This record gives sequence, C-alpha cells and structure tokens, in this order.
Amino acid sequence: MCANRNIHQIIDVVEEYDKERKLKLLLDEIGQEKENKTIIFAETKKKVDYLTRDLQKMGWSAQCIHGDKSQGERDQALTAFRENRLSILVATDVAARGLDVEDIKFVVNFDYPHSSEDYIHRIGRTGRSKRTGTAYTFFTPENSKQVADLIGVLEEAKQTVHPKLLELHNNWKANGGGSRFMNGGRRFRPHGGRGNFNGGHFDRPSGGNSYTSFD
Repeated sequence: MCANRNIHQIIDVVEEYDKERKLKLLLDEIGQEKENKTIIFAETKKKVDYLTRDLQKMGWSAQCIHGDKSQGERDQALTAFRENRLSILVATDVAARGLDVEDIKFVVNFDYPHSSEDYIHRIGRTGRSKRTGTAYTFFTPENSKQVADLIGVLEEAKQTVHPKLLELHNNWKANGGGSRFMNGGRRFRPHGGRGNFNGGHFDRPSGGNSYTSFD
C-alpha cells in the first residue's frame, strides 16, 4: 500500500505535551489559506470530543464524528463539512472509514495511528481526484516503534525525511528497537521531494506560505 504522491507529507517530531500548542499554531496558518477544509485525526473518542470543544471555544468552526455519535449526528456534521459550512472535522479512524469528501485540503494527524496502512488511509482523505493536499503529522518519541515504517512510506512517495525523524530512527535502533526496517535495513538519509526542510520551515511544493515546524 503506497501513499498518493500528490500529498505533501510533513512530519513534526514533538513531545506529547506540546501537541495542543502546535495544533493551534498550525491551524492559525491553515486558516489564512483560501482553501482550508481540514480533517484532524485523534486516537480516542474522548480526545476527539476534547479537541472539538477546545477548538470551538477558540472560535473555530469545528464538529466531530466518532463511534458514540448517532447516525443523524454524523450525517449532520458531514453534510455541513461537505457544504463548507464547517471548516474542521475531528474524527477517529473508525468514523472516518469510507469518508468521501473531495475537497479536503489538509489532514492533521494529532495522534499517530497504529500502522502505516492506517496512516496512508488517513492522509488519503486529501489529494483526491488528482488534487493536491497537505498532511501534517505529530510524531512523538512514544511512536518510535513505527518510525522505520513511516520513513519507508515517505521515501516511497519521494517526500523529504525530516532530520529529527532520522535521529529518532537511529536512537531507536541503538536502543535495540524491534521495528522491521524498510529498504533492506540501509541507513535513511534526507533527500529531495515535494517540499524541503529549510531553516525551520517546511516549504510548500508550489510556492505561497511555508508551514513552520514550530521547533
């Protein structure tokens, strides 16, 4: 299973406690874009509810879908999202399976999923019908067992591999990590692709504003 190469993948290596702050900074940048329809993925229903309430308090047009929502509530949120009456949808993986909205411009992985397949499915909510999109992912040291698989996905899609991700990968190996290593176990090195890490910013693939790594 391979990622869509029309999707610009940005990985930010962060500490768990700092993810909320970085999400708010990121959404401030996304909100300045003309096309800013965004889906945010979190791992649990409780966290989805929490993030949605927090975003609504800050004035964002946000609703959520997850397994505890009724079908009517899900349909209402999805209709508002499709009709651009809602700019942010917060969801769990289960609720987003089969989600078909053509013009989602951004995907934010607030929590990294349990597998590279789930990661590819999530980011595939953008970049549909030959459009381009951006997927922004918070990756914590606690996710280290999945770092080799993520680097493999990035390399296959010709994306830039952030130096901090490589450092995390090397630390994981040095500490006896048990991940299966992609590409025959060779050392991963940063390379060109859609967007480059440049002085603390991730440059967009086609000009315009850059998205900060918020180091």
